[in-house]
Amino acid sequence: MMKKLIVRADRSDDPSVRKDYVTNGLESGMTTFILRKGDEELGQLGKIEAIYSQDGKILDDSYAMIDIDTPGAQEIAMSLAGKKKAVMVKTSDWTIIPLENMIARFGGTGTEVYTVTSNPDDTKLFLTTMEKGVDGIVIDVANPLDVRKFGEKLSQTGKESLTEVTVTSVKAVEMGDRVCIDTCSMMVPGEGMLIGSYSNCLFLIQSESEENGYVASRPFRVNAGAVHSYMEVPGGGTRYLSEISAGDPVLLCDREGNTRIASVGRCKIEKRPLLMVAATDGKREYTVMLQNAETIKMVGPEGAKSVTKVVKGDKLLAKLDTGGRHFGMAIEETISEK
Repeated sequence: MMKKLIVRADRSDDPSVRKDYVTNGLESGMTTFILRKGDEELGQLGKIEAIYSQDGKILDDSYAMIDIDTPGAQEIAMSLAGKKKAVMVKTSDWTIIPLENMIARFGGTGTEVYTVTSNPDDTKLFLTTMEKGVDGIVIDVANPLDVRKFGEKLSQTGKESLTEVTVTSVKAVEMGDRVCIDTCSMMVPGEGMLIGSYSNCLFLIQSESEENGYVASRPFRVNAGAVHSYMEVPGGGTRYLSEISAGDPVLLCDREGNTRIASVGRCKIEKRPLLMVAATDGKREYTVMLQNAETIKMVGPEGAKSVTKVVKGDKLLAKLDTGGRHFGMAIEETISEK
């Protein structure tokens, strides 16, 4: 799930500095700002959502900003659960216990909880505490350029653990609907998306980033496979390929397991001949359905290979998981899939 990032752009008395907060935020992919009443023209810099303040106080009564500096202040913040659209909380010495208390109290109430921070190194902790994390971050920094550090930190989505699996068979199956995902980002050889018929084994399918003698490279595209397939998305969840559409965030992964987030620009679903590739980790067999075409490549430890040339015994890279999925999120449950 994508979390909300709010840039506080109302602190400085210098109008040019307040503008710099908005500019740096927009160029880092952020679209929500706290602005001073009277700075409405800053909305012309880009399509933004503005929350207005006056004398440092939020004017919109559906929001509350609270300094938690005593147990009593924490109780006041807790009491707003279910009464506000969102509560922004800040403290000079964040510790995990108060944050866990806030997340637990606000869960399911309809009120979102945001933490206010000036330290980009804290953001991953806030966004993952108790797995769910807070609903968003309010960025409150003295230097407008520091807004970019938050964008850089949050673009580092972590690293996947990829495992070698061994191909057991490749066979043609009937025609089916396959999904081609065009992103707004350029990919490189060895980089693509994690796709599979089962959520506990997602194969690394390379982007069309390599030239061949038939068509020009399309490094923004992953020919991802049949509509029923799972793909990993940001936040550790999965979605069916059939659900993906323009504007959605997707997770890109390379052969080293490094990941980043991209936006979908377009999806195409077309009827195409399919191949079923089956592979094993030595314990059980997994499959993925891909278009029967030379431009689709599966990534292995030694490089990428066209699905039309993959044979029994080849090694491929995949993300293996345990348990099952419920609405795309991992759960500890015994599930048998064939």
